Amino acid sequence: MTTEMRAVEISSHGGPEVLKPVSRPRPVPGHGQVVIEVAFAGVNRPDALQRAGLYNPPDGASDLPGLEASGTISAVGTGVSEWAVGDQVCALLPGGGYAEYVATPAAHCLPVPEGLSLKEAACLPETFFTVWSNVFMRGGLKGGERFLVHGGSSGIGTTAIQLAHHFGARVFVTAGSDEKCQACRGLGAEIAINYRDADFVEVVKAEGGADLILDMVGGPYIPRNLSALADDGRLVQIAFLQGPKVELNFVQLMTRRLTMTGSTLRPQSDLAKARIAQDLREAVWPLLAARRIGPVMDSEFALADAADAHARMESSGHIGKIVLDVAG
Repeated sequence: MTTEMRAVEISSHGGPEVLKPVSRPRPVPGHGQVVIEVAFAGVNRPDALQRAGLYNPPDGASDLPGLEASGTISAVGTGVSEWAVGDQVCALLPGGGYAEYVATPAAHCLPVPEGLSLKEAACLPETFFTVWSNVFMRGGLKGGERFLVHGGSSGIGTTAIQLAHHFGARVFVTAGSDEKCQACRGLGAEIAINYRDADFVEVVKAEGGADLILDMVGGPYIPRNLSALADDGRLVQIAFLQGPKVELNFVQLMTRRLTMTGSTLRPQSDLAKARIAQDLREAVWPLLAARRIGPVMDSEFALADAADAHARMESSGHIGKIVLDVAG
């Protein structure tokens, strides 16, 4: 058996063209880890940030991009009892998904939901971990509340719409085209706002304001989000596509009892991610198996064409998830 594998690395910081096919040594599982023979890998915005030099991997993580994958366990490290060689899983990764094999903590793996393909399963970990931890664990969304998610047609957005709708929230979204707005309504959004044609602040305030907002835009959206919140509302920030700095009047946080919070997933401890995985397995995986919710697929690229996948993602023309076919 060869000890080498195909992979795609970031040859230097820059645009999609810096993603280059290479040969790398196969990983070996450490204590508490498994190695997955990757079938499909998800493509996510943090991969592009890492490629641009703006999102470094944590200490000890692979320098290869890729934060989620699906496939078959090919090796099991010491201290692992819940998985065996041959099990099909999807997993949240510390990095390294753009490769034929990847090592990850065993506690960050989840079974492929019954009835889902490996391609569909590769779309689950990054978005579902992010949405569950920020919307429900951190944001505390409850049934009957008004929930606004920006970028409703993204992988995060399509996941957030479905979960929030299932658990009884009124879902509002923003998106950049009528086609994307229609797709969001089809997933359960009550109101879909084309931000090129309408002011989301006015639309949401007319409905009573948002109890919770999930935002990945940042920049000028931050003060507008606060204006769109209902009294006692919460803003959860998960990215800053338009920048992390803005001038802000904090008086309304006190007078209207608003809460601002946020998180990033990758730097969190292995234990924190394991707890999220357990929550998902209990509360969400049965919904996937029952087809009450599911991943929204946009497009598929070969591993060697990862640069084209990044170009597709950064064009913002996609609806749902982009994956790399690694095994093919």
